[in-house]
Amino acid sequence: MVLPSAEDLAAEKTERALIEGIEHFDAKKLKHTETQEKNPLPNKEVIEQEKGQQKLISGIENFDPAKLKHTETCEKNPLPSKETIEQEKSS
Repeated sequence: MVLPSAEDLAAEKTERALIEGIEHFDAKKLKHTETQEKNPLPNKEVIEQEKGQQKLISGIENFDPAKLKHTETCEKNPLPSKETIEQEKSS
């Protein structure tokens, strides 16, 4: 049979003290408080900002891709050819 260590006994003692403190807590010692909810309505500036964001979103949703200009992609870092790869493998 293995006896508990000093740390185990100390942890159990603190746990018991905590449980006893909860069981014997006197709720009459609590003070009454009033909760104040602060949820102010948005002011005129905030409403205007949101309207501007809505315009931006509708502009994105109604975007016409036909208005885009055609572009050509120019690759500036091309991959090596098969011959170059074979030369590197052989050296």
